[in-house]
Amino acid sequence: MMIKRILAISFTVCAIWGCSNQSKITEKLNADSLAEDSVSTETMETDSMKMGDEHSAMNSLDWDGTYKGILPCADCEGIETTITLTDDQTYTMQTKYLGKSDAKYFDSKGKFNWDKAGQIITLEGIKDAPGKYFVGENTLTQLDMEGKRITGQLADKYILKK
Repeated sequence: MMIKRILAISFTVCAIWGCSNQSKITEKLNADSLAEDSVSTETMETDSMKMGDEHSAMNSLDWDGTYKGILPCADCEGIETTITLTDDQTYTMQTKYLGKSDAKYFDSKGKFNWDKAGQIITLEGIKDAPGKYFVGENTLTQLDMEGKRITGQLADKYILKK
Protein backbone atom coordinates (compact mmCIF):
# COMPACT_ATOMS: atom_id res chain seq x y z
CA MET A 1 0.00 0.00 0.00
CA MET A 2 2.86 2.36 0.87
CA ILE A 3 4.54 1.70 -2.49
CA LYS A 4 1.35 2.73 -4.31
CA ARG A 5 1.26 6.02 -2.41
CA ILE A 6 4.92 6.73 -3.13
CA LEU A 7 4.39 5.95 -6.82
CA ALA A 8 1.29 8.19 -6.98
CA ILE A 9 3.10 11.07 -5.28
CA SER A 10 6.16 10.60 -7.50
CA PHE A 11 4.03 10.58 -10.63
CA THR A 12 2.18 13.74 -9.53
CA VAL A 13 5.43 15.58 -8.75
CA CYS A 14 6.91 14.57 -12.14
CA ALA A 15 3.79 15.68 -13.99
CA ILE A 16 3.73 19.07 -12.24
CA TRP A 17 7.47 19.57 -12.74
CA GLY A 18 7.22 18.58 -16.42
CA CYS A 19 4.31 20.97 -17.05
CA SER A 20 6.04 23.89 -15.36
CA ASN A 21 9.25 23.24 -17.30
CA GLN A 22 7.28 23.02 -20.56
CA SER A 23 5.70 26.43 -19.97
CA LYS A 24 9.14 27.92 -19.23
CA ILE A 25 10.52 26.39 -22.46
CA THR A 26 7.53 27.71 -24.42
CA GLU A 27 7.96 31.19 -22.93
CA LYS A 28 11.67 31.15 -23.83
CA LEU A 29 10.98 30.01 -27.41
CA ASN A 30 8.30 32.68 -27.84
CA ALA A 31 10.62 35.40 -26.52
CA ASP A 32 13.47 34.23 -28.79
CA SER A 33 11.27 34.09 -31.89
CA LEU A 34 9.91 37.60 -31.26
CA ALA A 35 13.43 38.97 -30.92
CA GLU A 36 14.54 37.26 -34.15
CA ASP A 37 11.54 38.36 -36.20
CA SER A 38 12.20 42.08 -35.61
CA VAL A 39 8.46 42.74 -35.51
CA SER A 40 7.57 45.67 -33.30
CA THR A 41 4.87 45.43 -30.67
CA GLU A 42 3.08 48.34 -32.32
CA THR A 43 2.82 46.45 -35.61
CA MET A 44 1.44 43.37 -33.89
CA GLU A 45 -1.13 45.41 -31.96
CA THR A 46 -2.23 47.21 -35.13
CA ASP A 47 -2.61 43.91 -37.00
CA SER A 48 -4.56 42.47 -34.07
CA MET A 49 -6.94 45.43 -34.11
CA LYS A 50 -7.47 45.08 -37.87
CA MET A 51 -8.23 41.35 -37.63
CA GLY A 52 -10.09 41.61 -34.35
CA ASP A 53 -9.38 39.40 -31.41
CA GLU A 54 -12.40 37.24 -32.20
CA HIS A 55 -12.13 33.90 -33.89
CA SER A 56 -13.77 33.70 -37.29
CA ALA A 57 -13.68 31.40 -40.28
CA MET A 58 -11.43 33.91 -42.03
CA ASN A 59 -8.71 33.90 -39.37
CA SER A 60 -9.19 30.54 -37.65
CA LEU A 61 -9.96 27.97 -40.35
CA ASP A 62 -7.91 26.47 -43.13
CA TRP A 63 -10.49 27.65 -45.68
CA ASP A 64 -8.45 27.77 -48.89
CA GLY A 65 -8.89 24.73 -51.11
CA THR A 66 -11.41 22.97 -53.35
CA TYR A 67 -15.00 22.27 -52.31
CA LYS A 68 -17.30 19.91 -54.22
CA GLY A 69 -20.87 18.73 -54.13
CA ILE A 70 -24.18 18.44 -55.95
CA LEU A 71 -26.54 21.28 -55.10
CA PRO A 72 -30.34 21.00 -55.53
CA CYS A 73 -31.85 22.16 -58.81
CA ALA A 74 -35.47 23.10 -59.54
CA ASP A 75 -35.52 21.73 -63.10
CA CYS A 76 -32.67 19.19 -63.24
CA GLU A 77 -31.20 16.31 -61.24
CA GLY A 78 -28.74 18.59 -59.45
CA ILE A 79 -25.96 21.08 -60.04
CA GLU A 80 -22.52 19.52 -59.84
CA THR A 81 -20.49 22.33 -58.28
CA THR A 82 -16.77 22.79 -57.64
CA ILE A 83 -15.43 25.94 -55.99
CA THR A 84 -11.75 26.58 -55.38
CA LEU A 85 -10.78 29.36 -52.97
CA THR A 86 -7.23 30.68 -52.86
CA ASP A 87 -5.49 32.66 -50.15
CA ASP A 88 -5.21 35.70 -52.45
CA GLN A 89 -9.02 35.90 -52.20
CA THR A 90 -9.78 34.68 -55.69
CA TYR A 91 -12.05 31.83 -56.70
CA THR A 92 -12.84 29.55 -59.60
CA MET A 93 -16.21 27.88 -59.89
CA GLN A 94 -17.31 25.13 -62.24
CA THR A 95 -20.94 24.02 -62.49
CA LYS A 96 -22.76 21.43 -64.55
CA TYR A 97 -26.54 20.94 -64.66
CA LEU A 98 -27.03 17.19 -64.36
CA GLY A 99 -29.75 15.39 -66.31
CA LYS A 100 -29.94 17.96 -69.08
CA SER A 101 -29.49 16.79 -72.67
CA ASP A 102 -27.09 19.67 -73.34
CA ALA A 103 -25.28 19.40 -69.98
CA LYS A 104 -21.96 21.20 -70.13
CA TYR A 105 -19.62 22.80 -67.67
CA PHE A 106 -19.88 26.50 -66.90
CA ASP A 107 -16.77 28.19 -65.56
CA SER A 108 -16.50 31.44 -63.66
CA LYS A 109 -13.74 33.08 -61.70
CA GLY A 110 -13.04 36.27 -59.86
CA LYS A 111 -12.48 37.70 -56.43
CA PHE A 112 -14.40 37.04 -53.25
CA ASN A 113 -14.98 39.23 -50.21
CA TRP A 114 -15.49 38.38 -46.55
CA ASP A 115 -18.30 39.88 -44.50
CA LYS A 116 -17.39 41.98 -41.44
CA ALA A 117 -17.70 38.99 -39.11
CA GLY A 118 -15.32 36.90 -41.24
CA GLN A 119 -17.85 34.06 -41.64
CA ILE A 120 -19.46 34.56 -45.07
CA ILE A 121 -17.87 35.06 -48.47
CA THR A 122 -19.46 36.71 -51.50
CA LEU A 123 -18.28 35.61 -54.93
CA GLU A 124 -17.98 38.69 -57.15
CA GLY A 125 -19.48 38.45 -60.63
CA ILE A 126 -22.19 35.89 -59.81
CA LYS A 127 -25.53 37.13 -61.13
CA ASP A 128 -28.93 35.44 -61.16
CA ALA A 129 -27.70 32.80 -58.72
CA PRO A 130 -26.74 32.72 -55.05
CA GLY A 131 -23.16 33.91 -54.62
CA LYS A 132 -22.85 33.89 -50.84
CA TYR A 133 -21.44 31.00 -48.84
CA PHE A 134 -21.03 30.40 -45.13
CA VAL A 135 -17.51 29.10 -44.48
CA GLY A 136 -17.35 26.23 -42.01
CA GLU A 137 -14.81 23.60 -41.01
CA ASN A 138 -14.01 21.98 -44.40
CA THR A 139 -17.40 23.09 -45.80
CA LEU A 140 -19.02 25.87 -47.80
CA THR A 141 -22.76 26.24 -47.28
CA GLN A 142 -24.62 28.02 -50.05
CA LEU A 143 -26.91 30.78 -48.78
CA ASP A 144 -30.07 32.05 -50.45
CA MET A 145 -30.26 35.14 -52.68
CA GLU A 146 -30.63 37.34 -49.59
CA GLY A 147 -27.60 35.79 -47.87
CA LYS A 148 -29.60 33.76 -45.36
CA ARG A 149 -29.26 30.08 -44.49
CA ILE A 150 -31.52 27.77 -46.46
CA THR A 151 -33.90 25.85 -44.21
CA GLY A 152 -36.23 22.93 -44.74
CA GLN A 153 -35.85 19.32 -45.83
CA LEU A 154 -33.12 20.06 -48.40
CA ALA A 155 -31.02 22.34 -46.18
CA ASP A 156 -28.22 19.79 -45.78
CA LYS A 157 -28.01 19.42 -49.59
CA TYR A 158 -26.58 22.97 -49.96
CA ILE A 159 -23.23 22.02 -48.43
CA LEU A 160 -20.04 21.65 -50.48
CA LYS A 161 -17.26 19.61 -48.87
CA LYS A 162 -13.53 20.12 -49.05
